[in-house]
Amino acid sequence: MARRPVLVLQLRPEDDTSNDEYRAILEHGGLEAGATERIRIETNGIPQALDPGKFSAIIVGGSPFDISTPEAEKSVVQKRIEAGFRRLFDVVVADDIPFLGACSGNGLLGNWCGVTISRRFGEPVGGVELEVTDEGAADPLLAGFPRRFRALVGHKEACDDVPPGAVLLASSAACPVQMFRVKSRVYATQFHPEGDARGFVKRIEAYRNHGYFAPQDADRLIETVSREATPWAQKLLRRFVELHADR
Repeated sequence: MARRPVLVLQLRPEDDTSNDEYRAILEHGGLEAGATERIRIETNGIPQALDPGKFSAIIVGGSPFDISTPEAEKSVVQKRIEAGFRRLFDVVVADDIPFLGACSGNGLLGNWCGVTISRRFGEPVGGVELEVTDEGAADPLLAGFPRRFRALVGHKEACDDVPPGAVLLASSAACPVQMFRVKSRVYATQFHPEGDARGFVKRIEAYRNHGYFAPQDADRLIETVSREATPWAQKLLRRFVELHADR
């Protein structure tokens, strides 16, 4: 049987940040471009004919869209994207298809599960210390990890609580739901497992006027994230690929 590719879904409108995110997913996931199918969905959403079962695993990157934006204020594109993810999760969760959604993927999956997404637990751009729960320590993705490790974050919204039917795997002081699992192979992280200093510098430059931080703080944040090292967060991404991608 031919190897099934890993599907990489991206929502970032800017070419530079999208391309660099894809670079980071390949680099830290230990993937070759030829082993993936990359679809940018920030304009047309998820293709109606997409069959999740054709892929060995699915990885979803971050985005500037906020689920907590009032429905009347959401753009047509955002509504199209959210509807596409609802269709996708109907299949992914039912069939327990390996899935890893980062940042916006956390909110999209949490929203599908029925939890409220709000700005209550937003975190500024930078590094945070995550604490692995007992359930997380027993999970295949986090087995053998230290109970505390660093990761890069930057989000205005998050899950208000652990989504119904989900298992909490990691938390942080400012954001209780940093990582959760649905069924046995569907994961979401509020932090960025693909995140590295190079990529976050690009994102700070691209999103300095998007409300994640005060524009005048951009240079300070660039200096701060440039000193961050997050090898365990990146190891999580590589392990997901090792466990679930066809070899």
